[in-house]
Amino acid sequence: MCTLIILRQSGADWPVILAANRDEMKDRPWDPPAQHWPDRPGVVAGHDRLAGGSWLGINQDGLAAAVLNRIGTLGPANDKRSRGELVLEALDHATAATAARALEQLNPDAYRPFNLVVADLEEAYWLRLADGRLERREIPEGLSMLTAHDLNDTAKSARTRLNLPLFARTPAPEPASLEWAAWETLLANRLRGDPDEPTSSMTVETESGFCTVSSSLIALPDTRKPELRTTRPIWRFAPGPPDRTAFEDISLD
Repeated sequence: MCTLIILRQSGADWPVILAANRDEMKDRPWDPPAQHWPDRPGVVAGHDRLAGGSWLGINQDGLAAAVLNRIGTLGPANDKRSRGELVLEALDHATAATAARALEQLNPDAYRPFNLVVADLEEAYWLRLADGRLERREIPEGLSMLTAHDLNDTAKSARTRLNLPLFARTPAPEPASLEWAAWETLLANRLRGDPDEPTSSMTVETESGFCTVSSSLIALPDTRKPELRTTRPIWRFAPGPPDRTAFEDISLD
């Protein structure tokens, strides 16, 4: 179970801001975001050493992609393809629309259930594989939150029910001013949405070894504006639980 927050602001200098915590078994090996795939120049993403895919990445066209497990589907299955492949396949495309159209043609029997997000400066989509059906839905303008449940599902997701209002009333990051602290603090929140459920907090830690292993903040600049044409995206990354690990800017080269 992971968490993704997406803020879409048409007309803003930074029209897409993503915040994400990755929850995984502590002993599953991985590498921080970088250009790990020589056959995919310009793709910067975290690298899952076990299956070779990723959970979150961006490409040189300004497309971001992220995959999350659905509830009760942690880990690989011998008869299924890795869901981490989906992020890399999405980032082979230049736009969210073309990525979403291509990925919704996938064989739903080939993967365990997932939530997949693709977003660029103009559009954003959520692809949901659940109950054997793969569906594509548009992510609206404004603030949205996705966990192992549906988008903005405050009924079933205790994490969303608690934290979506917190993000909504907290000032969003201002990348040009290097102001990230408020959302970094929210990503580090250990307050449980359900007191009896250890995975209902933003930053997770369980006795089984399932925990928040990294945290990310990504901002995509509107390079269609002349004054921002050469501006690069920003990716701030904490290579551990964000309440104990500092965020730093990662290189996109």
